[in-house]
Amino acid sequence: MAMVEVDRYLEGLEEPKRGTLEALRRSILEVVPEAEQAISYGTPAFKVEGKTVAGFAAFKHHLSYLPHSGSVLTSLADDVADYETSKGSLRFPVDKPLPRQLVKKLVRTRMREAGLA
Repeated sequence: MAMVEVDRYLEGLEEPKRGTLEALRRSILEVVPEAEQAISYGTPAFKVEGKTVAGFAAFKHHLSYLPHSGSVLTSLADDVADYETSKGSLRFPVDKPLPRQLVKKLVRTRMREAGLA
């Protein structure tokens, strides 16, 4: 059921946002194929053992990767230096998916932080 909600979220987006976030979804699931997909705070989220380890959102002029942690982006400062970040989000262009290697680092860092790795 929750995966269907994420599908609906993505279906409601115009291109290229939809395709870019679908690519991000696939990258996240490559790292944590067992993740439960859900909507959390109105945006897609990926949970492992009940803990949210990744998420994303679409905005008017950008997309965001949401680590659901205040320290993941800080701990990977060198890796995310080319992106605009805040404590809880990494912004990226609507037409340029995040590199798979970066997604892998982001998710694995969150997994370790959450005691899941």
